[in-house]
Amino acid sequence: MLNLDFRDSRPIYEQVKDGLRKLMVSGVIQEGEKLPSVRTMASSLAINPNTIQRAYDALESEGYLCSVPGKGSFAAPNSGVDTGRRDALFQTFDQTAAELLFLGVNGEELWARVRALEGGEEP
Repeated sequence: MLNLDFRDSRPIYEQVKDGLRKLMVSGVIQEGEKLPSVRTMASSLAINPNTIQRAYDALESEGYLCSVPGKGSFAAPNSGVDTGRRDALFQTFDQTAAELLFLGVNGEELWARVRALEGGEEP
């Protein structure tokens, strides 16, 4: 499910958080799907459960997860994502699009990639 790179400069909890977010965004983890327990995930990755808990907490604060006491953690509805996260992504998108335009990529090429993503295709 997740691959960790111990040579990566990012903390392990960030790698777990980013990996789970990518699985949710790509549809591998569906809305409402139960995630593995903290202990199960930690055991499968051979890392400390506190690391998994930190990643789950961060994803919950961003609106990607919701926790139900006694039941576990579940992938949240897409509409639950924090507006701060959305704003940060738009800022990154704007900077990236501006650089691509500077490098000669035209607006139609950018739009075609967005349309491909909407259709669930690889750009």
